[in-house]
Amino acid sequence: MTQADDLFSAAVADRLRSQAPLAARLRPRTLDEIVGQEHLIAQGAPLRKLIEADRLSSVILWGPPGTGKTTLAEVVASSTNRAFERLSAVTSGVKDVREAIERATDRLGQHGRSTIVFVDEIHRFSTSQQDALLPSVESGIITLIGATTENPFFEVNGPLRSRSTMFRLETLGVSAIRSLLERGLVAENMTADDDALTILSQRAAGDGRQGLTALEVACALARPNRVTTTHVEAALGVSALNYGRDDHYDVVSAFIKSIRGSNVDAGIFWLARMLEAGDDPRFIARRLIILASEDIGMADPQALVIAVAAAQAVDHVGLPEAQLNLAQAVVYLAQAPKSNGSAVAIWNARSDIRQGVDVAVPSHLRDAHYAGAQELGHGTEYRSPHDEQSALKASTQANGQKNSSQIVEQDYLPAQTDGAIRRSDPYYKPPRS
Repeated sequence: MTQADDLFSAAVADRLRSQAPLAARLRPRTLDEIVGQEHLIAQGAPLRKLIEADRLSSVILWGPPGTGKTTLAEVVASSTNRAFERLSAVTSGVKDVREAIERATDRLGQHGRSTIVFVDEIHRFSTSQQDALLPSVESGIITLIGATTENPFFEVNGPLRSRSTMFRLETLGVSAIRSLLERGLVAENMTADDDALTILSQRAAGDGRQGLTALEVACALARPNRVTTTHVEAALGVSALNYGRDDHYDVVSAFIKSIRGSNVDAGIFWLARMLEAGDDPRFIARRLIILASEDIGMADPQALVIAVAAAQAVDHVGLPEAQLNLAQAVVYLAQAPKSNGSAVAIWNARSDIRQGVDVAVPSHLRDAHYAGAQELGHGTEYRSPHDEQSALKASTQANGQKNSSQIVEQDYLPAQTDGAIRRSDPYYKPPRS
C-alpha cells in the first residue's frame, strides 16, 4: 500500500467517525472514560485488575442494552498485547468462527501471540457455532469475550459457560446517564435546559445508547438554539421501551412478588410495565390464575374465580379494554388474604412420594367392583359416609334429636403417611363433627 493509499484510508476513517452516531463518537477508549459499572471497573475491582494485568481469561459480559458490553470489549482490545478478532453472531457463521480460530492458532504458533475473540450477541450463535468455539477456549488457543443481552444461563451452552467467567453489567443510574448526556452536549456543541437533561436521564431506562440517541435527535430539532423539554419530548416520542427477554422475566417476578406482598400500587405499576412493553395479556392472565391458587388459595377461594374470569375476559375483549379486567384482578388478588397452604400441600405430598413413602392403597379403599375382589379383601371393611349419615339421621329422628353430621373415622392414607394439607394450611377446614 502506498503512502497516498494510507492517507486516503485515514481520511475515509476520519469522515466515517465524524458522521457516526453520537453514541459511537463518544465510545470510551479507556477504563477511566467508562461511565457506570463501578462494581466491575472501579479501582481495585476484579474485571479492571484482570484487564490492566492483561490476564483476562474467557468471559461473558451480559446485561441490558446500552450498558457498555461492547465498549468494555473494545477497551480490552486497545489495552492488551494480544491480537483481537471481532465476530458478530448476526453475520458470522461456523466458517467464520473456524477461520478466526485458524488465524489464532497460526499466530500463537509462529509468533507466540495470543488472541482474544470477541463475539457480539453471542446468544444468537447456534449450538453448533458455540460448540465450534469450545475446544479452542478449553485449550487456551483463544480467549473468548462474549457479549449478550440475554441471560447466559438460558442462552449459552453449559460447557462454554462453565469455562467462562460471567460478569453482569447493570443498567446505568440516572446520574451516570446524565454524565453521558453532558458529554454528548459538548460533542454536539450545544447547551440544554436542566429540566430537559433530567427528563432524558430518567426516560433513558438505564440505556446509555438510547439516551445519547434521543439527545442527538433533540439537538437536531433544537439547532441552532438551546435544547428544551419540548425538543426532548419530541425526540422521546420515537424511542422504544427497552424490554429484552431477561427484562421480561425480571418484571414478571416483580409483578408476582408485589401482589404476593399485597402492594396494590406496585402490582398495577408492573402490570402497566408489561402492557406498555407489549407482553401478551393472556400470559399475564395465566400468571394471575397460578398466583390465585399458589399464594392465596383457601384464604380466599374466590380469588381463583376472579383470576379465571379475568382470563376469560381477556379472550373475549382483547386489548386495550382487557387492561381493565386485568387491573381489577390485580387489585383483588393484591388485597386478598394470603396463604400458600394448598401449594405447599401438593408440593409436600409429591416430595413425600418421590422420597419413597408408602404408596400402597389400604385394602378397604381398593376397588371392589370386580369378581374376586372380596376374596382379596378389597373394600370389605370400607365404611361409606352416606350409610353412616343415613343411620345417624334415622337414630336422631327416632330419639327426637336434631340431625347432625358425623366424621367417618377410618384410614384414608397409606400406613405412616400424614396428610400434607393438614400440616401446611392454616385455612384447612376439616369436616364438621
